[in-house]
Amino acid sequence: MKVQPGYTAGVNTAFYLSNTEVYPGYHDEIDIELLGTIPGEPYTLQTNVYVRGTGDSHPIVGQEMRFHLWFDPTADYHHYAVLWNPDEIVFLVDDVPIRRYEKKVEATFPEREMWAYGSVWDASDWATDSGRYRADYRYQPFVSGFREFKVAGCEVGSPASCRPVPAGPGVGGGLSAQQMSAMRWAQQRSMVYYYCQDGSKDRSNYPEC
Repeated sequence: MKVQPGYTAGVNTAFYLSNTEVYPGYHDEIDIELLGTIPGEPYTLQTNVYVRGTGDSHPIVGQEMRFHLWFDPTADYHHYAVLWNPDEIVFLVDDVPIRRYEKKVEATFPEREMWAYGSVWDASDWATDSGRYRADYRYQPFVSGFREFKVAGCEVGSPASCRPVPAGPGVGGGLSAQQMSAMRWAQQRSMVYYYCQDGSKDRSNYPEC
């Protein structure tokens, strides 16, 4: 994925899994989102998970984690990936795991079928400095590129013999020691927000924390 150079405050470029067409108002979603920025500031990558419409409810109950990217996502294409299996969701950037969302509580883990989407949309209300900077349509069109898309795994209705893609070469298909070390590096270096550390959240909505 590569985003358009220049002033893109308020604009969200997203690659995500969703089932909103089948479960409108009650859907699940797994997101990777590149949030717009202002000149001179780093680009933010947001990852999010929500289940059964909690991302559309009031208040919104999402599981966001955000990172300041260690490269310029407008300069070249980079590899963004979501690995989702029955035990965990792993988000990767250029094959570096940046986040692991384990199935700790069944109610907060998506298990229904989903489809892959890509989109560019106006998220002025929250995407850049909590809505302080909004999309400026003098700079339109807002363009993002997607290429070399790959998908693998078990389709809906696959036989029981179909095995989900493992997260890594570790024991039982989990992340290896090297991958865990890389994830710690990414989080210590670049993580700027983690919902489990947000004291303004109602903790009763986040039992997995």
